[in-house]
Amino acid sequence: MLFLVFEIDNERYCLEVSRIIEITPIVIFRELPHAPAYISGVFNYRGVVVPVVDLSMLIAGRPSRPLFSTRIILVDYVGGDNIHHTIGLLTEKATETISRREEDFQPSGVVVEGAEYLGDVIFDESGMIQRVRIEKLPPDTIKDYQRGRRFIALKENNDLL
Repeated sequence: MLFLVFEIDNERYCLEVSRIIEITPIVIFRELPHAPAYISGVFNYRGVVVPVVDLSMLIAGRPSRPLFSTRIILVDYVGGDNIHHTIGLLTEKATETISRREEDFQPSGVVVEGAEYLGDVIFDESGMIQRVRIEKLPPDTIKDYQRGRRFIALKENNDLL
């Protein structure tokens, strides 16, 4: 399997390339008032409103920096409604791919409540790489529903944002 590797605060993470639709440069987002801090906003992707999750904010508690290698990774995400949606994952230093077998991954030994999206790990000559589980993003604080072509984000208590 092929994986895209990216960095957050000198730690490396990876995503399955088979789940990636496209990788785009940063664009200007429409912010969503009262959304969780890790939601950068939404943007128009080929006529569809796409929400963007800032992985640096989600994982490290700080927004992604506007580096030349900062990208929006558009991925296929199956929401709480069991429908496929496109979401954007904002991350830094998305510059390389690696090929690994599923059996190369090892459990991290720890599951942190609220961070179930951080999966198993692999090792290479530069150290550890942790897998990000797209199906666990975002961490149950946003439910997504498709009504026509409109994306509606909901807070934990199901109030409209």
